[in-house]
Amino acid sequence: MIKTVESRDRTGWDSPEHDLPETGTPLPGRQSGEAGKSEAKCFQWTREPKEASVSSEKITIKTEPHTDLWQRTYYHFRNDNAPVLQRETEEKYFSFIVKTDFSGSHHRFDQCGVVMYLDSENWLKASVEYENEQFQHLGSVVTNHGYSDWATTAIPADVKEMWYRFSRREDDYCIECSKDGKRFSQMRVCHMWEGAGTIRFGVYACSPEDSRFTAVFTEMRVTECAWKAHDGQKPDGE
Repeated sequence: MIKTVESRDRTGWDSPEHDLPETGTPLPGRQSGEAGKSEAKCFQWTREPKEASVSSEKITIKTEPHTDLWQRTYYHFRNDNAPVLQRETEEKYFSFIVKTDFSGSHHRFDQCGVVMYLDSENWLKASVEYENEQFQHLGSVVTNHGYSDWATTAIPADVKEMWYRFSRREDDYCIECSKDGKRFSQMRVCHMWEGAGTIRFGVYACSPEDSRFTAVFTEMRVTECAWKAHDGQKPDGE
């Protein structure tokens, strides 16, 4: 049940690539004069946690043990119980930016980040997953028709904040990350087989093993699509 909330070059994860637009174009249904800090009020719970808070400036989610999103591949299990907070849109071209703070994460696989959850077998997510005191995994998971994949790179364990930019161009998607919210590096370009129509996107947090932590999300905003059309080889048929 969805519950309304009231209140092409691959580069290293920390290398500069794209600048953040200073202003954005609202999605349909969002007031043009609405400040970015009120973005949270447009969201709905796809799956609500036991403990969370949503204000105009900040979202917090306290994870529960043994919560996760994964489907089948390699591990041969299906986990589909992570808290997910999203908004819905039919807009075909846009970007969504959010800052995550996971300073409370301390156990293997603790994670929080950006998500597009359509149903249990079609979704994508990007996050930093805690591993140990030496390193953690910055990565993304794309799940199409019930099978997940996972692409990661190791980053230092003392990184406790990360920005993400999720962009849509019809049924193709791009996920980027940033240390400062201004210069973004590409993490992933993917196609979502069920992502051509109405979608839902937002934030999530979970603790796949026996742990809990509080994930904090701020600085959320929707802008015009920062992932521009390819300016090289023309599409087939043109």
